[in-house]
Amino acid sequence: MKVAVLMGGNSFERKFSLASGKRVCEALEEAGHKVVPLDTTEDLVPTLRSERPQVCYSALHGKHGEDGTIQGLLEFLKIPFVGASASTCRDTWNKATLPAVLQSYRAANDQDLTASCPVGICLARDAFKDMGAATAIELFAERIPGGYPLCVKPACGGSAMGVHRVEHVEDMGRALLDAFTYDDEVIVEQWIEGTELAVSILGSGWDAHVLPPVEIVPTSGLFTTEARLTDGAVAYISPVRLGSLAPDEAQAQAIRAEIERAALEVYHAYGVHDLGRVDLIWDGAQAQILEIDVSPGMTEHSLFPTACEASGLSLSSVLDHLVSQYA
Repeated sequence: MKVAVLMGGNSFERKFSLASGKRVCEALEEAGHKVVPLDTTEDLVPTLRSERPQVCYSALHGKHGEDGTIQGLLEFLKIPFVGASASTCRDTWNKATLPAVLQSYRAANDQDLTASCPVGICLARDAFKDMGAATAIELFAERIPGGYPLCVKPACGGSAMGVHRVEHVEDMGRALLDAFTYDDEVIVEQWIEGTELAVSILGSGWDAHVLPPVEIVPTSGLFTTEARLTDGAVAYISPVRLGSLAPDEAQAQAIRAEIERAALEVYHAYGVHDLGRVDLIWDGAQAQILEIDVSPGMTEHSLFPTACEASGLSLSSVLDHLVSQYA
């Protein structure tokens, strides 16, 4: 097939996207496809119309790649593409939608869910800039169960950009200012301690299935943007070590099944299809969902390829299957 691979763009995550796109191109070429690598410049639409690819694969990360922009454009051009629809991307893009989406899914299915999420507050930049919210930042610790430490992060975006662990109210202003450099809305929520995991998912509807969970273990500090780009700064262990979940093997196996079920619930709740990755923390009692990524990274440091390898799948075969279904 003739496959256009979209990459680059002008988001904060351009560097990640170019690296992902390069690896996707290599994997698809290995599978025998004719690949047309395209940066998303002003020439994108004319090039797509002249090249006439049979399908697109978007390796764009961040704004325009995961917020429904590129998906809406491809729907308008009537070019098939791998991954979630534009409307689904608009929902998943903003992490603040997670509690409401899970609640709606729970009500629609009339059942309790395994998935949970941290309690948090989302505020817009204008609330601070024009309405004086900065004079009330001491209230975060009162409004959020458990108080400090708190997590401050942009409502939209990925790659841990703008994420902070805040221990004291004196540090809250600095963390908010940095998070607002990445987005117009910021979430302040419970800081969850536990085992950090990424659960990649393949497929659509009730045929969707999880790949082995990847345990994320930074050699020091947090799983930051810099750590993701530095060789040896993070250990990715897949499948997750049972000892990281519980001392008893049988109990740990049951917890792993619960984690996988929680990830699938989030995937179905948003209506994601083809592929995605759910990031979460097992806090010792529940799977606390942080976000769902509809355009997982594909670099050598990325979690999705790690999960593929752990399940015995080559990235080439996975991407071949994903694009070939649109033949």
